[in-house]
Amino acid sequence: MTMNEAALALVAEQAIGLIDLTRLDEDDTEQQIRELCQQAITPVGSVAAICVYPRFIDTVAKELGRLNLGQQVAIATVVNFPHGEHSVEQVEQDITAAIAAGAHEIDLVLPYRQLMAGNTDTALTMVKAAKAICIKGSACLKVIIESGELGHVSLIRQASELAIAGGADFVKTSTGKVAINATLAASEVILTSIRDSQKDVGFKAAGGVRTTAEAQQYLQLAKQIMGPNWVTPAHFRFGASSLLAQLLNSLS
Repeated sequence: MTMNEAALALVAEQAIGLIDLTRLDEDDTEQQIRELCQQAITPVGSVAAICVYPRFIDTVAKELGRLNLGQQVAIATVVNFPHGEHSVEQVEQDITAAIAAGAHEIDLVLPYRQLMAGNTDTALTMVKAAKAICIKGSACLKVIIESGELGHVSLIRQASELAIAGGADFVKTSTGKVAINATLAASEVILTSIRDSQKDVGFKAAGGVRTTAEAQQYLQLAKQIMGPNWVTPAHFRFGASSLLAQLLNSLS
């Protein structure tokens, strides 16, 4: 094993425990979701969470229970997904139902199009409402700002600050459903916003992180901005579907 291969193997071992293993296709089946859950445990430990549409929360709960992973792997789901166009009332209902069904983590799409049109009030109101329900249900709130659609540094910064002000536990780059998803440039803006807020908020890079070398770049960026001890599942996640296989390949 070369020095580079050894370095990537260390990255892979760390990154596996930071993955929200994700399947969010409209035509997903229960069997596919069960198979996803079966990938959650690896030779170097489990992923952080399984992220699926709300209708599969119960399927994930049962399969993780069957695999004795119920205490190790969180169940995450998406709300206001993927376009961020639902009402605050609908979002409140959907989060309440998801937590009741067994979700531990809520990935909420910020109404980013309204933000781009100059409406900051709806975004802040929605995040605050979502946070209130998550607090009652002891759930983690990740706010997806859709950084690739926002585009400009100023908008990415503004969206991050609104998410943090509203009570987000994590700020997440993307849905994975648009042309531009996670980028290092946008991630730097988000991480800097988190650092400058001085609040205990995490970061999730989602969409487009597919190789161990790419994962390494995001981990290095986070450590550079937030410090070497900050990168743990409590503060850093990868939202990914194909990354896990590449990380496992780096360990072989």
